[in-house]
Amino acid sequence: MLNPSVLHAYRTYFPDPPGGLQEAIRQIALATGALGVSNTIFTLSPQPLPSVLMRPEARVVRSRSWLAPASCDLGGPHAFQTFSKLASEADVLHYLFPWPFADMLHAAVNPAKPAMLTYVSDVVRQRWLGAAYAPLMWSTLRKMKIIIANSPAYVRTSPVLSHASIRDKVRVIPLGVDENSYPSQGDDGIFERIGMSVGQGYFLFLGVLRYYKGAEFLVRAAKQVNATIVIAGEGPEGQKLRALAQEIGASNVIFAGMVSDAEKVALLKNCQALVLPSHLRSEAFGMVLVEAAMFGRPLISCEIGTGTSYVNEHEETGFVVTPEQPQELARAMQDLLADANLTEKMGKAARGRYEKLFSGPALGQAYSAVFRELAGA
Repeated sequence: MLNPSVLHAYRTYFPDPPGGLQEAIRQIALATGALGVSNTIFTLSPQPLPSVLMRPEARVVRSRSWLAPASCDLGGPHAFQTFSKLASEADVLHYLFPWPFADMLHAAVNPAKPAMLTYVSDVVRQRWLGAAYAPLMWSTLRKMKIIIANSPAYVRTSPVLSHASIRDKVRVIPLGVDENSYPSQGDDGIFERIGMSVGQGYFLFLGVLRYYKGAEFLVRAAKQVNATIVIAGEGPEGQKLRALAQEIGASNVIFAGMVSDAEKVALLKNCQALVLPSHLRSEAFGMVLVEAAMFGRPLISCEIGTGTSYVNEHEETGFVVTPEQPQELARAMQDLLADANLTEKMGKAARGRYEKLFSGPALGQAYSAVFRELAGA
């Protein structure tokens, strides 16, 4: 089919509080939309009015989120009715995994349309939920025509993706970012707002402050680094991190709070390097690494057996260090501070890797080919 219509389903979406996966969906919709794919996103929201939003990347249709235990939004009868109607209109269904309520939707509605999913992460922390969810999860995975993984490393290390019953369905398409979807000019006012001057050197952490992001190890590393460290974002760990910085006297850590898209661009363009110290497999890819690579910045991340080490190639685009080791994070930052040529070389390599693997055109061509394959079948 030349221009298929695709229904994407995930638990939350913009304009509700953003995260890396919501941005990943936006980028897939933007990139495939530019190639003729018609995109609709079904999602839940605690405040779903208006229920239909027309955004540049897609039509967003929202139903009410009644509960969100363990970050798993659950809907009511209206969600099933709405999803059923949208599924009947679509040529292809695309789920973002994990979201157990999507498995329930698919099982209950049983849409007569080809379905695929993008497998973002194993169920890591919620062991009790994972055990209860396993039968439904495996039923869903076996019903999918295609399963997309975001990196070869995740396919190798995931006990689910490597399972004999589904591994022949698995393909790798890296997540990506269309640079035209970002503000062309950053808002340098962010520096005055957080008490810095334009041109002042700093390392940047950017993201939701969740348990698996490892930001506490970055705070502990700060005392060994002769530069400012900016932590931009909010989340459940925010208060604890501020208390830790005060407790250990990490006065060179600045908490910027939530930032706008234009402020984010300014921070990414001007940082010494992007630091993503995530220490658990819940960090399956690290979209912020792609964002920083797009702006030609070096990357520092941890080896956790996921896509982060696919985006950030050790000693080429930056440094990959041992998780939960503040001294290694500090050493990587100090190495970049001490060698401007190394910083420039790694930044250029990151940009080159972005253009080859993670750009908007690369993302759009790969996903639209799969959508058309399924719609044609």
